[in-house]
Amino acid sequence: MFLYEYAVIRLVPMVEREEFINVGIILFSKREKFIQAKIELDEERLAWFKCELDIDQVKANLKAFELIALGSKAGGPIACEELPERFRWLTAVRSSIIQTSRPHPGRTPDLEKEVERLFAEYVG
Repeated sequence: MFLYEYAVIRLVPMVEREEFINVGIILFSKREKFIQAKIELDEERLAWFKCELDIDQVKANLKAFELIALGSKAGGPIACEELPERFRWLTAVRSSIIQTSRPHPGRTPDLEKEVERLFAEYVG
């Protein structure tokens, strides 16, 4: 069994209203040196919020989450950090339109399958 931490990635179109939709999952296991973000933006659900957002910019920012988790140079300097630092940076409390839940712990025999399970449960 592998210990891990995960957080739900949320899009908060109007921060002052504190309404959000879940758009992804980030899962991290220090011992297994594993980090993965899975993101999917449901633009139809987003339209329910009746807000004006630059969808292309939102998509670019969400892509940055994935690039940082992957450790891709395209993710900028944060992507070059060690896995724990990347996870902590991605899950840091922020007041922007892209936020994460607090990290939660878990155990699983298969980290990649757990990403899929959590994604299905929290994002759909």
